[in-house]
Amino acid sequence: SLLTPIIYHVIIFLAMVISFLDKTSYKSIIISMNMYILIMGLIVLVALYLIVIYNGFISLINRAREAWSDIEVQMKRRYDLIPNLVETVKGYAAHESNVLEGVIRARNEAMGASGLKNHAVAEDMLSSSLKNLFALSESYPDLKANVNFLELQRELRDTEDKVQAARRFYNGNVRDLNIKVDSFPSNLIGKMFGFVKMDLFELAEDAAREPVKVSF
Repeated sequence: SLLTPIIYHVIIFLAMVISFLDKTSYKSIIISMNMYILIMGLIVLVALYLIVIYNGFISLINRAREAWSDIEVQMKRRYDLIPNLVETVKGYAAHESNVLEGVIRARNEAMGASGLKNHAVAEDMLSSSLKNLFALSESYPDLKANVNFLELQRELRDTEDKVQAARRFYNGNVRDLNIKVDSFPSNLIGKMFGFVKMDLFELAEDAAREPVKVSF
């Protein structure tokens, strides 16, 4: 019968338990069980804490990466709009070559920048050159009235707003991550799993507070 081996092992186990009870007091058994339960409970709590902190790190990193991807998408959109803008302005103010060349040069440097700090410097230069270009349009009423120029202004303003929003979201998550990396006891878990600080994407004070202004 299939039950025979099972019954045999149960009898052996009961015999061992009875033998153990003969040698050990009930009080010590209860104490041992309570200690075991306490230790297992502490282990479970520590494991749950590790999981929560680890998932918190992962969540912040993923949100920061997602925000940076949004920033890159919007910056690329702005880079693509600038040549058309320059060509439109050139049709009305071709002799303003210094301003036009400055915009193109700043765009190329921004496109080729690597690392957050270099990106921030390049973006500041690009924002400054675009402000000069829009200021230039004030001297050319026909240019200000040009439909294509107005549409490009609108798209650039929309893009700049999206860059600023994504940058704020990125920096917020990076700040939270960096605080976790520095704070006890999450810093111990961070070191255990190799989590490190990320760089903020900070622009110059004026550029950060004032997106590229466009007027209609």
